[in-house]
Amino acid sequence: MPSWVRLRCGLEPKALAALVVVLVLGVGLAVQHFWSGRPQPQPVRAPQLVGEVPPTPGSTRPGPSPGPPPAREPAGRIVVDVSGKVRRPGVLRLPVGSRVADALRAAGGVKAGTDLTGLNRARVLMDGEQVVVGVPQPPGPQGPPVGAAPGAGPLSLNTATVEQLDTLPGVGPVLAQHIVDYRTEHGGFRSVDELREVTGIGDRRFADLEALVRP
Repeated sequence: MPSWVRLRCGLEPKALAALVVVLVLGVGLAVQHFWSGRPQPQPVRAPQLVGEVPPTPGSTRPGPSPGPPPAREPAGRIVVDVSGKVRRPGVLRLPVGSRVADALRAAGGVKAGTDLTGLNRARVLMDGEQVVVGVPQPPGPQGPPVGAAPGAGPLSLNTATVEQLDTLPGVGPVLAQHIVDYRTEHGGFRSVDELREVTGIGDRRFADLEALVRP
């Protein structure tokens, strides 16, 4: 170190040497701190492709959505026996509310030349009923033939026409039509007591008709 510096600072040679060492160390530490503090470049990673996640044990994979439910068959059915002059007589299963005409169609239709007089094809059928086509009814409690007088036997409320009901005592054309309308609306008479529910038939008139009719 120049002598004028030592004289100017008033330092001994050893003190100056120590000061120089401290300065050198300080500069070295500063350079090291600056170098280590600068940002380091980060490696760029390739993007990972997201694949299908395998199912975990115990989990279920959702299946395809179910389609529309199948059409249901009507639940209400009745069984009727169609016999006589039809093409395919036998026991038939028909929907509830079917009429005699529906049963005839299901049996293949009526044979040519069959007399359908007295057969009410608009009547609603009941379960377990028998429909006889073109065969004369036997005499006795089964009911009088078509056009017979009421005295020949009880008149069937389920098969009698308006004209036949009109022949009963105290029953005119209007009341006879009420009986037929009730029969069509309720699917037939199940007992003679149902006559009380027909409009125009009171207790007195029912007492006059009770022994002359049957279901």
